[in-house]
Amino acid sequence: MISIVFDCGATNVRAVAINEEGEIVRSKSFPNNTQADPGYPQYLIWDVYEIWDKMCMACREVVKDIDPAEIAGVTVTTFGVDGAPVDRSGKLLYPMISWQCERTVQVMKEIDRYMPLEKIYSESAVQPFNFNTINKIVWLKENHPGILEKAHRFLFAPAIFGMFLSGEMANGITMAGTSMMTAKRNRDFSDNILSSLGVSRNLFGPLSEPGEISGKISSEASQRTGLPRGLPVVISGHDTQFAIFGSGAGINQPVLSSGTWEILMVRSETFLSGPEQLKNKITTELDPIKGYYNIGNQWIASGMLEWAGRNFFHDLGSNPYKEMIEMAEKVPPGSKGVRIIPAFYEESEGKGGGQISGLTMGTTRYEIYRAMLESLALKLREGKKAIEEAGGFRSDSILCVGGGSKNRLWNQLRADIAEVEIKVIDKKETTVLGASLFVQSACGLAKSPDEARRKINYKTEVFKPSENALIYRNLFEY
Repeated sequence: MISIVFDCGATNVRAVAINEEGEIVRSKSFPNNTQADPGYPQYLIWDVYEIWDKMCMACREVVKDIDPAEIAGVTVTTFGVDGAPVDRSGKLLYPMISWQCERTVQVMKEIDRYMPLEKIYSESAVQPFNFNTINKIVWLKENHPGILEKAHRFLFAPAIFGMFLSGEMANGITMAGTSMMTAKRNRDFSDNILSSLGVSRNLFGPLSEPGEISGKISSEASQRTGLPRGLPVVISGHDTQFAIFGSGAGINQPVLSSGTWEILMVRSETFLSGPEQLKNKITTELDPIKGYYNIGNQWIASGMLEWAGRNFFHDLGSNPYKEMIEMAEKVPPGSKGVRIIPAFYEESEGKGGGQISGLTMGTTRYEIYRAMLESLALKLREGKKAIEEAGGFRSDSILCVGGGSKNRLWNQLRADIAEVEIKVIDKKETTVLGASLFVQSACGLAKSPDEARRKINYKTEVFKPSENALIYRNLFEY
């Protein structure tokens, strides 16, 4: 049997057909992009109707050669935090503000006007990012106060597209967990935070758990998507949570999703959200499975390497990384004294971000590139320590997924500097895989998402710490 997963990211909108063994049968994508807000041209929104059109086009292409009887169910996963207010008929009362929009920067800086940041963080455990849902709610209250008063629901992105599929409005718990408005330990919205904002709990409606069936494909949605009428629509939600589950990670097994950004997260039974975690930029979200939490932090990663490729290696063509890696492997540990302090250290005490030091007349671009990889591996070591302290556990390995996992030198440096085994798994599409497991469970193909996951054959390539681990320990004095 096949699950259909709609996966809406910042750069692409996809429809994916995936079978019970975790193999992608068919996939079709279209580019995604923000639009200017009609009322504020300097601000950014998502045009949900344009995205829905792309979802429908992609789905029709994917299912045209699939026997409808082989499709078990459908689900929607998207980026976090974004959503929009709707009336009882499902009409949007304001466009969906993009997480890329700058309108909420000042709102986040002044959030203490509503509730002290430390108290919000203590309950929500979400870092004070300006794109958090709480800031969009405040912005709407302060700039369009009548909209929230008229709204029947504020629907997060997956719920909006779920409504287009079935006509039903159902917010998922994993999206709520990204909002900075939940009481994490209660797995629900925080009465304290919402009352400080002057927002009714009813605005969000009952929260659904992943794997619950929220409705069935309507006649209109069937015509638009090519999906069978009456097909179950299953709750999933925030893409990060399902990527972690889809990676095969057990409890207290850190997972590194390596791309333009690196996100290091772990599924844990407990978490801390005190001043130390706020300082260390720890964010805790809600695992798809009740009773667990996803503790994590993030930093820019491949984005820095792409900058190096554009500025130092443009003569090597459009894909310079093969030569970059091969030449950087010949550079000794420590990159001949070249050190990188990435921009993510800008606000750290005693460190200035965006620096390259140790340059000499003999420095080559390959030493600079290797130094970047070493600095990112050092950040991974720091991030691992921070999430271990927040979750009260220790781990001797990290699962690695994403585009950055293809870089063998980077993987070895991660193992040497973080002093753990780096296990690169062969499943590249862990978000859609994770979401599909909840469809299987909801539609009776497995007793639980965990049972569905046990059908998947995960293959790993292991990078173990080498003799260079001691050299790096002495170089970095940790």
